Amino acid sequence: MGHPLKAIDVLPYISLAIWVPIAAGVLVLALHRDRDAAAARWLALVGAVAGFAVTLPLYAHFAIGTAEMQFVEAMEWIPRFNVNYIVGVDGISLPLVLLNSFITVLVVWAGWVVIQTRVAQYMAAFLIMSGLTNGVFTALDGVLFYVFFEAMLIPLYLIIGIWGGPNRVYAAIKFFLYTLLGSLLMLVALIYLYSVSGGSFSILEWYQLPLSLKTQVLLFIAFFAAFSVKVPMWPVHTWLPDAHTEAPTGGSVVLAAITLKVGGYGFIRFVLPILPDASHYLAGFMIALSLIAIIYIGFVALVQPDMKKLIAYSSISHMGFVTLGVFLFSSMGVEGGLVQMISHGFVSAALFLCVGVLYDRMHSRLIADYGGVVNTMPKFAAFAMLFAMANSGLPGTSGFVGEFMVVLASIKTNFWLGFCAATIMILGAAYTLWMYKRVWYGKTANDHVAALKDLSSREFWLLAMLVAAVLALGVYPKPFTDVMHASVADLLAHVAQSKL
Repeated sequence: MGHPLKAIDVLPYISLAIWVPIAAGVLVLALHRDRDAAAARWLALVGAVAGFAVTLPLYAHFAIGTAEMQFVEAMEWIPRFNVNYIVGVDGISLPLVLLNSFITVLVVWAGWVVIQTRVAQYMAAFLIMSGLTNGVFTALDGVLFYVFFEAMLIPLYLIIGIWGGPNRVYAAIKFFLYTLLGSLLMLVALIYLYSVSGGSFSILEWYQLPLSLKTQVLLFIAFFAAFSVKVPMWPVHTWLPDAHTEAPTGGSVVLAAITLKVGGYGFIRFVLPILPDASHYLAGFMIALSLIAIIYIGFVALVQPDMKKLIAYSSISHMGFVTLGVFLFSSMGVEGGLVQMISHGFVSAALFLCVGVLYDRMHSRLIADYGGVVNTMPKFAAFAMLFAMANSGLPGTSGFVGEFMVVLASIKTNFWLGFCAATIMILGAAYTLWMYKRVWYGKTANDHVAALKDLSSREFWLLAMLVAAVLALGVYPKPFTDVMHASVADLLAHVAQSKL
């Protein structure tokens, strides 16, 4: 597989994508007084937009048709242990960097009016987390990856723990412990790979290591502990509904749209290429867990009385498609999983922002407290309907593309596997549209709903940007799939060479 490191003489766009938002976050932190809140908001928005802007040349100048790492930057960091600052992107990581930077702009803008206390700290946490997450998606050194992987937990932990709901401390600690314990096992795996590779932390060099099946299975378990919690896969998913329920709207958006994608990315970047034999050996196990997430968690979502919890369980179910697609070992399956990650980033962000719009007005997430919202908020109801349809997998929306590709890949592997996976189309429509019916349709439920005011211009354009993203990916996914194709094909060719 190899992925030769090919540096080019251009601006260090990847380092800019990592450090511009972090630097902006540090500057915002300097405006820590509440009387400077307006300045903090504007500086944060400028920093978020700049962070997104510096990622656009990565796409504009990306060479399609090659699996090589591009825009590579390399320099020594800790020479004694051969730890280097090496970053680069390929067709797998580039879409995730763009998604992360785009969502960061939205969450900064979404918290513009809602957050009134510790504004600078709130905005800075999202900016710093954005830069650290871009580091996760671009790191090509094991230690560098681990540092970014762990560091990105800290801002989100603070976001949930400081600006969250009544049980925010419990939810934040549970989130932190689950993710920390899993990643400690991954650290052991990284150190082992360092020792057997002759003292190298280069992730791309690890792809060539001749490891026995027994060793690969043990390493698989270590990586599984870290990445399955992040996805999250059943049965290590229980932290997610608590975290979503207590997190502020922006925290829920980033958690669903970005943080969960780190788990799927980890399986593609580490598990498949480094442990190809174990990946084939344990594929049945991974597919079984994915189907449980898709079907069982879909039924769990059906009975949720809280809108945020329903969308949280929906996220677990939809992310089951990602791990299912990855472990089918087909180009359509893996690309479908990647498209599903991007789509879920848009759709879940939109749904949580919609819940945030209602919560800001009524201070309730309970479905039973609503009814007839369409009568007082018709523009908002139209946006929410489109996002509900996307979450249900309606053709023409982004929610259909990735799921259809994975279902098609599943059917090519085994008809009944595809049949079971396709139940998400029914379950997703059931719980999403049932929620929509009870919240938006019917007679105006009470005086609080009757007093609701429709979207402000800020909320309107915030949701409109996500509508554009959902429809663009749904109608014309080619710009994304073209970028992915060469890297996915190269990955699968490497995995196939080592097949048991």
